[in-house]
Amino acid sequence: MATRTIREMGDPILNKVCKEVKEITPRVIELIEDMLETMYETGGVGLAAPQVGIIKRICVIDVTPPDEEPDPIILINPRIIETSGEQTGEEGCLSVPGKAGVVTRPNYVKVAAFNEEMEPYEIEGTGLLARAFCHEIEHLDGKLYVEKVEGEIHDVTREDVE
Repeated sequence: MATRTIREMGDPILNKVCKEVKEITPRVIELIEDMLETMYETGGVGLAAPQVGIIKRICVIDVTPPDEEPDPIILINPRIIETSGEQTGEEGCLSVPGKAGVVTRPNYVKVAAFNEEMEPYEIEGTGLLARAFCHEIEHLDGKLYVEKVEGEIHDVTREDVE
């Protein structure tokens, strides 16, 4: 496993629509492992393949509190199939370092995806997990959260996240 470089806003790869994964190969498994390591190393709760320069429909998420055992979610070719409710809150992104903004998202999201064995499954989440599903899946469609920010994007200091 290796930590990969995170692409930042302005990199054209972040605006590309990702290609579906057709089969699980050793390279796909390596990518998933590297994405998890990169996400944990940088303190993120989610990471999409284009953020590490790969145009594939893969994202990883883990909203487990730092003092608990990691419980990563791997989404291959994910699509949102149901949403309800609403939540408004601060959102940031590893590809937009040091910045945050207020974004309204559904409070409940159900996703259909494949796991790392290309077996289909569905997963649902509320709150932060629902927000992460929306945020990461939008990355796969070439979208960044800054397009949805209500008001101004602002600087985030280290004290804001501790």
